Amino acid sequence: MLFDVTRSELVDIFGEDRIATVPATAFPPAAADTEGGRLLQAVGVPTGTLLLRQPDEDDGLLPLVQDVVHIEDFEDAAEGAGDWPVIGWLLNAHLALDPVSGKVHAFDPDEEIVQELHTDVSSLVQVSLRFQRLLEEFTFSGDEDDEEADFERLDAEVERIRAETSTTDPLPFQDDETVWSVVGDEIAMGQRFTGNSPGARSLYG
Repeated sequence: MLFDVTRSELVDIFGEDRIATVPATAFPPAAADTEGGRLLQAVGVPTGTLLLRQPDEDDGLLPLVQDVVHIEDFEDAAEGAGDWPVIGWLLNAHLALDPVSGKVHAFDPDEEIVQELHTDVSSLVQVSLRFQRLLEEFTFSGDEDDEEADFERLDAEVERIRAETSTTDPLPFQDDETVWSVVGDEIAMGQRFTGNSPGARSLYG
């Protein structure tokens, strides 16, 4: 694992009810006992920006890539990619786990593009944690005169997450077109602050 992520760390920040996991029985046999599979079972990810896929109500299984997209439309998809479990949803992309390499891939059905998004699942958890924590903890001054400075601070925080992540895993922010790069741009523009967070209260009253 590239990043040291623990269940207790997530719980300390977000609380038990804000952590989503996937049961072992939801994975196909090839993925259940991989490092990534075990991490999603035992540690999970914070809910919010990233939506973890929940098992089908009928058979209790995660869908496979071939169940949610026309895999033949993705020219760059690896051989066997259709059998990978879909573990999440981010923006308009299905996130799938390659059980062999451990990488997380993003399948965009609208653009018919697949990207390597994370070197392993710990990277997915780490980026989700950092962005979600920023959305929950960042505060704006509430003073219109300081608005520009507030957004400069916010942009700097997003850039710090990008830079710190990229030193360990270059994939999430490898270019401006990855789904995480787009999410980062949205956050820097003051979007995605929801609920009772300090940022949402300052922005929306």
